[in-house]
Amino acid sequence: MFTCRLPWWRSSATCKPWQSGRFLPRVWETCQPPSRKAISTTVGQGQQVGTQEKQVLEDREMPLTRRETETLFQEQPQTGNQYLEDALLRSYLKTHLPPKVLEEVNQDLERFGNHLLTKIKPLGWECELNPPVFRQYDAWGQRVDHIITCLAWRRMKEIAAEEGLIAEAYERRYSNWSRLHQAVKLYLFSSSSGGFNCPLAMTDGAAKVIESLGIPGSLKNAFDHLTSRDPKKFWTSGQWMTERRGGSDVANGTETVARKQPDGTYRLYGFKWFTSAADSDVTLTLARVVDAEGQVKQGSSGLSLFFLKVRDEEGKLNSIQVQRLKDKLGTRQMATAELWLDGAKAELISAEGRGVAAISNMLNITRIHNVIGAVASMRRMISLSREYARRRVAFGKLLKDHPLHVQTIARMEKKLELASSTVKLEPAVKQTQDAISSLAQFTQAAGSKGAVTMELAARDFSYTLARIYAGALLIEHAARPDASSTDISAARRWCNQELCPVATELGNSSYEAEEALTDSALVYEGSPACSSCL
Repeated sequence: MFTCRLPWWRSSATCKPWQSGRFLPRVWETCQPPSRKAISTTVGQGQQVGTQEKQVLEDREMPLTRRETETLFQEQPQTGNQYLEDALLRSYLKTHLPPKVLEEVNQDLERFGNHLLTKIKPLGWECELNPPVFRQYDAWGQRVDHIITCLAWRRMKEIAAEEGLIAEAYERRYSNWSRLHQAVKLYLFSSSSGGFNCPLAMTDGAAKVIESLGIPGSLKNAFDHLTSRDPKKFWTSGQWMTERRGGSDVANGTETVARKQPDGTYRLYGFKWFTSAADSDVTLTLARVVDAEGQVKQGSSGLSLFFLKVRDEEGKLNSIQVQRLKDKLGTRQMATAELWLDGAKAELISAEGRGVAAISNMLNITRIHNVIGAVASMRRMISLSREYARRRVAFGKLLKDHPLHVQTIARMEKKLELASSTVKLEPAVKQTQDAISSLAQFTQAAGSKGAVTMELAARDFSYTLARIYAGALLIEHAARPDASSTDISAARRWCNQELCPVATELGNSSYEAEEALTDSALVYEGSPACSSCL
């Protein structure tokens, strides 16, 4: 006689078959799952596994009877204080900040790192799960154009004020180091912000524009709100530039017009096709001033910069209609909308026709924020990959014990973090110097080849400048007396790539007019446009 055990989801009985020729379930008995010891696997003969790692492996075991119904599941990586875990960041601050400033900044960032872990990160997830909703009409058919954001999103705004994520840069309590302090806090905040880092970028940009204008009296109140640490006073700003014709060619794509009013203000009319942070308090936008004859000037010299409040004191929209929220990839947590300006009251804040020059400070600041956010995302991936490798079991052992996996992570850490081997800096220095020399040769050679060559080479030229500059910074960091072997390896790994692609591609004749025709043929082959591009 033997005992069979039914799967737990089918019966709670232990069955003894073939008693008197029949299958007799004994329903009052409880079916026990197979013993864990009976199904445990051997993890690498002779392999030494630490106590923590052994526990991780044991936790992966589950009864065979359950494996038939369980879906794929993996343990979630758990990271700690982002600031304390970022060795390169802390090393950089130690190198560049004065001791007294470092002491205060270090305390603030460690505290902020803990706050991110316990309070801000959960709010970020809530923002992810509860994107904004657009309510165009109320229950009585009245148009309200109400963009509804979740409580967590509104709490993020309060935290941004309390932490001085904008104020820090303008209070300048650490003189020139204040911007660095702000940048590090934004870097730490970005991955847990639920997308709120985006309106902060535009808010910082708007404050910078107003400051660059000398903080005119009419904008003093707005500047104080944009740089406030008081959650009840803090404002965020939008940036309304992109219109239906789209793209960054605002000189030819801006159709919004501004009509001057008797009181000196302006009324704006036009369609803003892509307005990030549509729930913001204020915004900067470009428009063309209509002259006395009802005409506007085209091109960038016809654009002027305007400041406007999105709502009046009663909370009503400033002659603005929300057409719809964008159903977009990426920053779904943030309200991005199509807006119709139907006489929105605005203030001209640039010299007439100097709008592009005036808003350039905002563009530069938002680009810096974008870089900070990109680096923060890469750092987040590194942290998760590193932690996950300590938990995920594949082919009988943890991922961190597979050399190929660790090598992949180490290569990701060339571009961002630290490396793992000890190498002298001379090869990296020589590679950078060679790249600079090649760049100089390219500049001389390309100058005689005409506008087509320079236009085709522009992107590679930008990449070249960025790679050489990044390599120089890494070498500088690795040349410190107290630099670690990984600092040196990081510099070497960066400089091992092609630092001057523009010179290489020039040598490959990639910037000739014939290549441009070939590019068109490759892109449009098989399409109706192909005959016109060959």
